Amino acid sequence: MIHDVAIIGGSYAGLAAALPLARARRNVVIIDAGERRNRFAEFSHGFLTQDGTSASEIAHIGKQQLMKYETVNWQQGKVKRVETKDGHFHVCIDGVQSLTAKRLIIATGIKDQLPEIKGVSERWGTSIFHCPYCHGYELNKGNIGIIASSEHSIHMSMMLIDWGSVTLFLNNQGIDIETEQALQARNIKIEKRRIKEINGECNIVLEDDSSVALDGAFVSTRCLINQEWIVHLGCELEQNSMGEMIKTNTLKETSVTGVFACGDVARLGGSVSLAVGDGTMAGVAAHRSLLF
Repeated sequence: MIHDVAIIGGSYAGLAAALPLARARRNVVIIDAGERRNRFAEFSHGFLTQDGTSASEIAHIGKQQLMKYETVNWQQGKVKRVETKDGHFHVCIDGVQSLTAKRLIIATGIKDQLPEIKGVSERWGTSIFHCPYCHGYELNKGNIGIIASSEHSIHMSMMLIDWGSVTLFLNNQGIDIETEQALQARNIKIEKRRIKEINGECNIVLEDDSSVALDGAFVSTRCLINQEWIVHLGCELEQNSMGEMIKTNTLKETSVTGVFACGDVARLGGSVSLAVGDGTMAGVAAHRSLLF
């Protein structure tokens, strides 16, 4: 069977991309590895009508509703390779199964590269976060930390003052006088001692064994595309201070004809709302490409 569209990634963007295609009665297959980016967070915030809902429940309900359309198929597995032949895309799943489609939508998400600090990964999504719009409100204007890990960290620290009292932990990263003065003008504390570890709920232990108790902390992660087949397929990538993503135009078309990309893999920011909107655009654009 040749599917009209294969969607790689079954989280918010992938589900949203599939819906307009399903409603156009197109044969769609979604391939999902079960590695949703926000799987570490219990609740999702900022998504209209679903604010405060379990992040996994939103994805579960979305899948349930989508699978009611008879032209939609679901394949559980990890894509290992994608090849083009005779104008079609041949997708290899887990090295043992393959399927063919006329169009391809990449909605794989990205991998967050966390700073190598003991205790960060264990608290990722529970007391250490990446997005203040998603998790800042629940910190109740408390003591908030931002761990410097990229060029974007300074910018984020200046934003965080709307969510609480902010301390920027440089963790051995440099800072110029002008930037330091700009931060101090916003009443942002600057901690220059190296972080030794994080323990408790969100207790920052410094190199001299002193500690700073926080209600929560943020990390500006570097976003990485960790699927080699995307590069081998020939999709052009973009780089910026937040990481890498697939380059697309306004219709979510990549540099490879017939391949679209949406969600976090094609726009940095990490928002369920933006991922859903992005996915919808990709789905509509893929459908139009089959017609015109």
